[in-house]
Amino acid sequence: MTGTARTVLVPVDDSERSTAAVRYAATHHPEADIVALHVVDVVSAIHGADPEVTAPGYWERLYEAAEEAADAVLDAAREAAADVGVEIRTDRVNGRASRRIVEYAAEHDVDEVVLASHGRTGVSRILLGSVAEEVVRRAPCPVTVVR
Repeated sequence: MTGTARTVLVPVDDSERSTAAVRYAATHHPEADIVALHVVDVVSAIHGADPEVTAPGYWERLYEAAEEAADAVLDAAREAAADVGVEIRTDRVNGRASRRIVEYAAEHDVDEVVLASHGRTGVSRILLGSVAEEVVRRAPCPVTVVR
């Protein structure tokens, strides 16, 4: 094992960069307990809701679709780690990504967070914020940002 981390948290989404973060963690910490975490951001889903938001069953369908998408993201993370011969665990939580990642790291005694930077700059970074930046500032453990 290159690093000494015992529990490594890798927040994942459906991007190639987060897949790279999973591979980085699996390659650099093959003996660690690696957990891929997907945060389902319900607030963002509400802001992007269709006009049919008042239709019966709309929220149930929206939540089911979010769960299916999260399962696909976590399956892809397991496959990415398996590609380098490492088995990982997965978990998902609801909430704002940066806050839930930091809380999860604290609640589960995570030794290191490995996450992707989406490389936003300028106005898009100011408007959208940076999950990686907030996690780096607030995490209770070391954070490795994979670009």
